Amino acid sequence: MYVIIAGAGKVGWNLARELIAKDREVTLIESDHRRYRVVEEELEHAVQYGDATELWVLERAGIQRADLVIAVTGDDEDNILICQVAKEKYGLERIVARVNNPRNLQHFKLLGVQPAVSATDLILRLIEHEVPEYGLVQLLALEEEHLEIIELEVGQGAPAAGRRVQDVVLPDGSLIISVLRNGAGFVPKADSVIEAGDQVLLILDPGLEGDITPQFADNGTALSDG
Repeated sequence: MYVIIAGAGKVGWNLARELIAKDREVTLIESDHRRYRVVEEELEHAVQYGDATELWVLERAGIQRADLVIAVTGDDEDNILICQVAKEKYGLERIVARVNNPRNLQHFKLLGVQPAVSATDLILRLIEHEVPEYGLVQLLALEEEHLEIIELEVGQGAPAAGRRVQDVVLPDGSLIISVLRNGAGFVPKADSVIEAGDQVLLILDPGLEGDITPQFADNGTALSDG
């Protein structure tokens, strides 16, 4: 089985590792040269530098013989385009796309890009399972009132690392609703401890992101996995 993965962020890199460990042939494509150099130190010939939205880059990667294309860049438009090209030009039946903004999920479906995986949508489903019904209704009502949902990675030296959820300094109008750790998600309790490397999902009033991100990142800089 030959797999092409577009995007060597945290998701793409880990996917490549897991597939290679299962003896799958993998080519990981990354357009950011600095990121490419970092990943190349580990994956060597399994990673290529280039923009996966360009046909010649996909063809150099061998899309003509690929069994599966996975688009997990940090840009939803790029993920849609990559999957559409793989499906319509090269006839691939097996494609998977990452949806960064859950509001775009419907666009993926309308354009026939399936399956499209939204981390936020998966977490909301987890909350639906874990939280009493009245709590879920309140959360969805808040979302409809244009509150933001953001995902942040906890840096090694972040103020939040090693702290209980109730002790993380957050402004009024923000709430930690989920933690992703080692591939598994859970709804944290007040005494749940945030660890470096966690992916934390928060819901917040618009405009608060600048006050929140320094709590989860080194040097006050938000980290991205795209």
